[in-house]
Amino acid sequence: MLKFPKLAAATAVVAACAAPAYAEKFGLGRPALPEEIAAWDLDVAPDGTGLPAGSGDVFTGEEVFAEKCAVCHGDFAEGVGNWPKLAGGQGTLDHDDPLKTVGSYWPYLSTTWDYVNRSMPFGDAQSLTPDEVYAIVAYILYSNDLVDDEFVLSDGTFTDVELPNAGGFILDDRQEAEAHFWNPEPCMENCKESVEITMRAMVLDVTPDEDSAEPRAASEAEQEAAAQQPAEAPVEVAAVPDPELVAKGEKTFKKCKACHQVGDGAKPKTGPVLNGIIGAPAGHAEGFRYSKAMKTAAEDGLVWDETQLAAFLAKPKKYMKGTKMSFAGLKKESDIEAVIAYLQSYSQ
Repeated sequence: MLKFPKLAAATAVVAACAAPAYAEKFGLGRPALPEEIAAWDLDVAPDGTGLPAGSGDVFTGEEVFAEKCAVCHGDFAEGVGNWPKLAGGQGTLDHDDPLKTVGSYWPYLSTTWDYVNRSMPFGDAQSLTPDEVYAIVAYILYSNDLVDDEFVLSDGTFTDVELPNAGGFILDDRQEAEAHFWNPEPCMENCKESVEITMRAMVLDVTPDEDSAEPRAASEAEQEAAAQQPAEAPVEVAAVPDPELVAKGEKTFKKCKACHQVGDGAKPKTGPVLNGIIGAPAGHAEGFRYSKAMKTAAEDGLVWDETQLAAFLAKPKKYMKGTKMSFAGLKKESDIEAVIAYLQSYSQ
């Protein structure tokens, strides 16, 4: 990658625009003031040069990210719709359809910091304070399992973090390595005798996922067979949860809404509907295609009581290897308790 000094480039542009020929012809413009040039000179280098003083921790970053970034990038940096995913993708760079995220592809943390600081949030660029940028970047690192939940990113700890793909880039040496076959007079028409299509774009990530399809209606035979099955013994559920706790859980459940729905009219999305999950056996939602890991857990008799669900919500990937759950887990026990209470309100 070629990198040019931003200040020098900005000075050259200013000088060109303020040249006497332009001024005499149009009578417009003036030389930019040093402070005006400095306002555009926001580059942050991989070694931390250019960083402002400040700091931000993962928990604060989670809150700021939810408020400023989640509408496009999801509560867990998993992406919403076709908006970019910022987490995941490790080990996919050699795939036909690699997932290029901060954790899998980007070589320098400075690129992440600089981009968030310069261009985000969408439609309100450069409205974030340095502390908010540090916190958001810390949360993105955490979402990629690169730091723990107590990590604090600052201008002092910035260089302590090395991204996994730091060695995956090379310098762009095409000016020297390829200059010998460049044509100074490029062909503009009839450049080839024939044109042959050698490859088609097969991997576009625009086809709806099968997991999010509408559940099919059961056939008459299936309905009749189900009616003949003996009724299962009722599973005891806890008493009606505290309304205040349910209200807190509803707020926290916003982190889950990108994948799950509850309530009347709820439909499966990336994840299944969670109505009645408290006390239900694993993999019980009809019409949803569960992961192999979840199917195995269901066959082994896993029931989502409060204890099991709390353990899953805390660290899904650790609790169940192979789960399709993409988020890292709820960090606070109080949030887990509140979400379970909220889900209980849809189990009555």
